[in-house]
Amino acid sequence: MLNLVADILMVAGAIGAGVYCLILSRRLSRFTDLEGGMGGAVAVLSVQVDDLKKALEEARKASNGSVSRLTDMTKRAEESAARLEILLASMHDLPESEPKQAAKPTVTRRRRAARPEEQEAA
Repeated sequence: MLNLVADILMVAGAIGAGVYCLILSRRLSRFTDLEGGMGGAVAVLSVQVDDLKKALEEARKASNGSVSRLTDMTKRAEESAARLEILLASMHDLPESEPKQAAKPTVTRRRRAARPEEQEAA
């Protein structure tokens, strides 16, 4: 009798484990489905990562080109500033020219109009 109970419990456990495995199998197939499951999301993310890598490489190349151009422009600006300093220093060595006679300002005076009281008194 005890053997029969043990066999029934063993069969019930095996059936339960089979049902559990069947449920897990269905969930896993839905999870890895490339159309709407997590597998599709992973595939989309993988493509996006590849696109981002390409964009990052292009941005690096562009920034490297900008750095070299900016370095060249900075060097040219420093050279121009040095030339300007030399020109300003040489301007101090020039003799001063005679100041030109400034025209005398003319002053025009206006007479103010008579007020009505002053016209009556006159």
